[in-house]
Amino acid sequence: MSRVAILVIDGLGIGAMPDAANPRPGDSAAHTLGHVLDAASGTPRLPVLAALGLGLLHAHRSLGSSTLPGASAGRSALGYIGADTFAGHQTMMGTDMSGTAPALFADHIGTVASALRSAGHRTRVLDEWPVLLVDGCAVVGDNLEADPGLSWNVSARLDDLPFEAILGIARTVRGVAPTVRVIAVGGHGPEPLLRSVRSGADGTAGLDTPASGFYVHDGLRVAHLGVEIDHTRQLPSRAAAAGFPVTFVGKAADILVSPGALHRPAVETSEVLKETITALTRASDALVVANVQETDLAGHQQDARRYASLLEEVDAGLGSVLELMAPGDHLIVTGDHGNDPTIGHPYHTREFVPVLHYAPGLPTRSPTLPDAPTLSHIAVTAAQALGIPSFDL
Repeated sequence: MSRVAILVIDGLGIGAMPDAANPRPGDSAAHTLGHVLDAASGTPRLPVLAALGLGLLHAHRSLGSSTLPGASAGRSALGYIGADTFAGHQTMMGTDMSGTAPALFADHIGTVASALRSAGHRTRVLDEWPVLLVDGCAVVGDNLEADPGLSWNVSARLDDLPFEAILGIARTVRGVAPTVRVIAVGGHGPEPLLRSVRSGADGTAGLDTPASGFYVHDGLRVAHLGVEIDHTRQLPSRAAAAGFPVTFVGKAADILVSPGALHRPAVETSEVLKETITALTRASDALVVANVQETDLAGHQQDARRYASLLEEVDAGLGSVLELMAPGDHLIVTGDHGNDPTIGHPYHTREFVPVLHYAPGLPTRSPTLPDAPTLSHIAVTAAQALGIPSFDL
């Protein structure tokens, strides 16, 4: 029996993919890790990530080239269109997300409004933008933090509408949306939401969630409603069926599904790391999938120094995780896309991501892994480690 921990450092890219310039030509220069390390105040201290092989993928004075026995490192292409957290995690769990297509909210606003009215809601199109105001308090529009067309948001202040009601509106929108995901967002902010609605790139419009104050006030609630996915075929459900306890931590708890899994949502990196360590301590055999979200938020905020500080915090937490790893256990540290805070815009960047695999006790192997064409190979690797049927990808 084994424990497998998959830690996703949200937005950690290590260089632009060949098609990264579509739709933004400047993104061909994206390199989240390299630019964060170069822009940091002083030299970031990342001894654990270095020991796991990160320095083999990007040479930098803060990263050595020596690795722990049992550690290997490689790069992975994303294996899905665009650069999206939801699609990244579903791919990582073994689902082919390469067939999804982007859709702007403006092109479907009439269909959405009709569906909401049929469900008993009041709708109004805002005068300035192609955005819907629902029941006088919920804002429905494009997700301005993702590439245009990948996802739509349904947002409201929890002082105005309970989260269950926000989620109900989002489910109606999901029923007619062609996008990869519809996100229900509830939070606390100091001002009416309409003051934070704005236009975005390429004809998008919606709520500027960072400007709303939701991210800096306690009580944020989020639910990700994705395209129809057969979760029974994904890694977590297969692991659960084989008797392995499954825990989702951080943003992974919002976007992954498995029967009987423990969900430990958290935004603060310290809490994500704490819950990850607790989950690994709880069982001698388990699958733990955790997401560190604050790195992605630092990318959106174009704050490279904050990003570097968070990497140091992750590195320190990984030190405690390594202390729990016994022969037969596996730790995989990766990303789901890039989010270069120095690229000049607040959107995700389409980059390769690192895949750091630590398996103490395994026979000596090459410290460098070949490039993988899709994040789905992580599901294959984890299934093999757990001794459960592999994936036909």
